[in-house]
Amino acid sequence: MASIVLVDDHSLLRIGLAQLVESLGNTVLFEADNGQEFLERLDKKNLPDIVLMDINMPEMDGFQATQWLKNNHPSVKVLALSMYDNETSIIRMLKCGARGYILKDSEPAELKAAIQALADKGFYYSDLVSGKLMHAINKMEDESDNLKSLVPLNERETDFLKYACTEMTYKEIADKMFVSPRTIDGYRDALFEKLHLKTRVGLVMYAIKNGIVTV
Repeated sequence: MASIVLVDDHSLLRIGLAQLVESLGNTVLFEADNGQEFLERLDKKNLPDIVLMDINMPEMDGFQATQWLKNNHPSVKVLALSMYDNETSIIRMLKCGARGYILKDSEPAELKAAIQALADKGFYYSDLVSGKLMHAINKMEDESDNLKSLVPLNERETDFLKYACTEMTYKEIADKMFVSPRTIDGYRDALFEKLHLKTRVGLVMYAIKNGIVTV
């Protein structure tokens, strides 16, 4: 059916996934613990049809590995396989070049449908992805009129904005910046007011548009 590579740092999950993928009639070329190992083991003469790509991994995460594939081997289709169902992760992964996005707790039937769709059509947009994208688009349309040219931000606000574009929760950002969650709430609210935004998605789009972060 399809030649597939699995990239995930959770060994037990990856082993079970490999067995499932093969039981569906596919061939697993190899498995990798992270994006860096994937790049090192990738054979340019025997590229996979599809890569099942986790997002959070050490050394090189799924965003970086997917972007690299998009730039170097765009024919290889990436199916993001993640625990995260938030709009920011989905939008960023699709921007990096993923052709589909499903959750790790999905039923085997959905994985089969996703692999089949990528092989036949080149993409798979599940109800989850479609719903999240529509929600995000509606938010961005509401906020687009308020996206202005770059507003001067202080160093701490800029640091917070960069962290807000990652998978971190606000509490994890507070720990990273060595401040209290209440202080983080203050940074967020200050940025909402300065930039005339209402959501974290709006902050991410502002940061991307103005080159504060790149995807």
